[in-house]
Amino acid sequence: MTQQAAALQNYNNELVKCMEDLCSKREELNRQIKQEEEEKERLQHDIGILSEKLKRVDESLAQRRSARTSFDRTITETEAAYTKILESSQSLLSVLKLEAGNLSKATEPRRKDH
Repeated sequence: MTQQAAALQNYNNELVKCMEDLCSKREELNRQIKQEEEEKERLQHDIGILSEKLKRVDESLAQRRSARTSFDRTITETEAAYTKILESSQSLLSVLKLEAGNLSKATEPRRKDH
């Protein structure tokens, strides 16, 4: 019977050791889980901050693009108007030169035909 008691004691010792190992592994796993949960919280917090920043940048971009479109439209309209002014100035200059030439001819002393 002492042999059976010794075997039983060995089994009990191994069982206790296995249980301690399992508990130790579980504690290590719990530590890793807690660490990853903390990291997850930090990341979610960072995502929230970055999402808010992205929203503000998107809004700013939309305003700036709208302003750029207004600038483009104003520049295009101004260039078109300026081109018309140049064309009108050229026409006016041509008419003025023609009239000046006609006036010069009209004011020249007439030659007497001999």
